[in-house]
Amino acid sequence: MSKLLRILIPQKLKYRLFTAFVCLILLPFGALNLYNYQRIETLVQKKISQQSHYQLEQMYRTLEDQISIAFKTLLFLQQDDTVKSVLLHPEQRSELENKRMMENIFKNLNNSFFLYNPSVYFMILDLTESAYTSYPPKDSLVYSELKANPGFDRGQMNTSSYHWVPNDNNYVLRDVSTSAYLLSLYAYLEDTRNKPYGMARISIDYTYWLRSIHKQSDLEQQYFLITRSGEDISQSVPGSQLSEKVKAGFAGQPGQQYFIDKDSNSLINYIYVESLDWYIVNRIPLSVLFVEIEGLKQQYFITFFVLTSIFLMMTFVIATTITRPLSHLQNKMKAAVQKSLKIRLPEHKFSGEILDLTRTFNTMLDDTHLLIQKLKAEERQKEAVHFQMLLAQTNPHFLLNTLNTIKWIAIREHNEDITNMTLSLGKLLEASLNTDKDLIHLKDEIELVEAYVHIQQVRYAHKFELTCRYDEDVLYALVPKLSLQPLVENAIIHGISRLPGNGLIELIVHREENRLIVEIRDNGVGMEQAGLNKVPRKRPGIGLSNIQERLRLLFREEGTLEVLSTGEGVTVRFTIPLLLSAPYGNEHPA
Repeated sequence: MSKLLRILIPQKLKYRLFTAFVCLILLPFGALNLYNYQRIETLVQKKISQQSHYQLEQMYRTLEDQISIAFKTLLFLQQDDTVKSVLLHPEQRSELENKRMMENIFKNLNNSFFLYNPSVYFMILDLTESAYTSYPPKDSLVYSELKANPGFDRGQMNTSSYHWVPNDNNYVLRDVSTSAYLLSLYAYLEDTRNKPYGMARISIDYTYWLRSIHKQSDLEQQYFLITRSGEDISQSVPGSQLSEKVKAGFAGQPGQQYFIDKDSNSLINYIYVESLDWYIVNRIPLSVLFVEIEGLKQQYFITFFVLTSIFLMMTFVIATTITRPLSHLQNKMKAAVQKSLKIRLPEHKFSGEILDLTRTFNTMLDDTHLLIQKLKAEERQKEAVHFQMLLAQTNPHFLLNTLNTIKWIAIREHNEDITNMTLSLGKLLEASLNTDKDLIHLKDEIELVEAYVHIQQVRYAHKFELTCRYDEDVLYALVPKLSLQPLVENAIIHGISRLPGNGLIELIVHREENRLIVEIRDNGVGMEQAGLNKVPRKRPGIGLSNIQERLRLLFREEGTLEVLSTGEGVTVRFTIPLLLSAPYGNEHPA
């Protein structure tokens, strides 16, 4: 979780200021604007939906008026004595006279009720063989076919001897009506004793009525007539239709007035016509509904984003202006660390608090650099004194042992070996007294070891031998002065001297890449047995600890010393960096 926070939260002050402005000011302000616009859209949508539903209610009342007129016409025809006389006694007058009388009645009906409703058509049948219409028929009138129309089936009618047929085929001449279907009221004309004397079909051209309303609308909206079961009856725009999802929407919620259809991006309004079991549906595209508010919204948000971009740039510039000197100071501090504090900040570029901070920083660097130089000088002095003290510990110790050997030989017998021992001792003393050099060539260090071994062979009556193995290209490698002699001394005293027979000491030097490895091997009694046979000494030995400390002072972590106990004897190995001097310096640069 902490890693995720470190990734998400900016580390630089400049980006933190910028992020704080965006998160605490810009995002809440933008979210508030979006919320307000959504509220405005919702209110506008609700207002327009109410207006659209009011239009549907007007359409509903208009359709109810059409249905009411059809009923009034039926009552008028049923109560008219002339119609009753013509239908009951057609033989009293000629066929032409009967036709003329019925046409006058239809004309009077049209003039009284349907002056502004030419989309209502009448047809009257008697019970014998005559048919009268208020319209020019599309096909020839055949009485038997008209009487056999399923609409006149008494079984489908209610107790009042009438019923509505919503999808009645249009029988009017196409020059008068081009609709495919009509809404027809089929009824029987009955006398006071409920005895039928004729049949009537009163039809309403609802498609013409629907399209005339669509032409009057000022929006690009569409109207539909749908049955409750979802069957399409008519559309104001030919070819348009509603999806099954929309039909299920208002069929499942008849009490709701409107909803949004996301698939067509439209507002759906509807109203239920109970008398016909129909829905009048209105569909308005939202793009048309909110065309003006979308334009205002687009202009507002373009202005908002332009101003926001300007504010973001200004914020970034201000944050950069504030944090740039701090970033510059941070970079200079990193550079100061990399360059051992040998750097200064230019003071002429800044002013105010940043100038005071710059001056304080420069003063701190100067003081710190001076202090570090003093500490380094003191450390070098301490290391030199410590190294010389450690080196001086070796000389008296070895000199004491050598003088004791000479003393015992001189007491025991007069021998020329004393001369050789004295020469060897001179080499060792000369090397130990030369304190100007801490590192010498390997070949010179080997000569000192051989001089020391010559002395010890006289002391131990040639009880051991020394063999040296090394590569010619490492003879001029630099090693700590008097670093091999204490190791050979330990091998003789603790390993070889306690052997019943002769011993062997091997000096092996080789290189591995840029490292020089020196090994002193002996076949003595080993570390465990030497510990058991250890004889208390008047003063503690300093060989291994002395060399280990000298390696640390000279080479830090790059100098190591190891003591390995093998099955036979002990191996001491130390590793140091390979430093070549002349004559191999040019061929093998260190």
